[in-house]
Amino acid sequence: MAHNILLVDDDTELCELLDQYLSNEGITVHKIHDGKIAIDHLQELHQNNMLNYDAIILDFMLPGMQGLDILQRLRVFSSKPILMLTARGDDIDRIVGLESGADDYLGKPCNPRELLARLRAILRRTENNQKINEKKNIIEFHGISIDSGSRKAKLNNEELDLTSAEFNTLYALMEKTGKIVTKENLTEAALNREHTRYDRSIDVHISSIRKKISSHFGEKEIIKTVRGSGYIFIDQLDE
Repeated sequence: MAHNILLVDDDTELCELLDQYLSNEGITVHKIHDGKIAIDHLQELHQNNMLNYDAIILDFMLPGMQGLDILQRLRVFSSKPILMLTARGDDIDRIVGLESGADDYLGKPCNPRELLARLRAILRRTENNQKINEKKNIIEFHGISIDSGSRKAKLNNEELDLTSAEFNTLYALMEKTGKIVTKENLTEAALNREHTRYDRSIDVHISSIRKKISSHFGEKEIIKTVRGSGYIFIDQLDE
């Protein structure tokens, strides 16, 4: 299937390299090198109901407007898959990006082959989500209701504002309520790719989910960390 993506990065040399590589793989690349121009372009497409990019590759550091600001503004009106690029080695950038709604991240300089693999994983997950939407499967525990058909999660009938990756993570845990789900399995379910040794993406998504449900559960742990194994959505709350 042909795909159409937006690449937002001020490194023109890298953009040309990625454009050539991705085009050879049947992916059409539209390039923008300024953050402000990018968000204006996306908002205009949205307003005209023409936001048809399958995914967005977004650099963290940009002229005009920073990638994180673009991400936060974009998430107000779109759930398009976003792969963040960051040249900084700081984990904090990656964590903030994931917490703000990025689907995945990749450090710069990046190998075009690895970027293609991450991009394909995001696109496959999106396509799989669309197929799941044709079915209705609701799981409910402890006041949380998660519907794979509508891809909505609710806590006490109030909708939880989850990113796509957070939804997939929570669904994978609740589907195996009372059982340990490894980070490897969660990464495959949430990000549709293999878990790597120093990959903290799932930890960040779990942390974000915990924050979003903490107002109801307080100090009670509903998602427990099983050191060295993974995570478990508990079936019985401690009194």
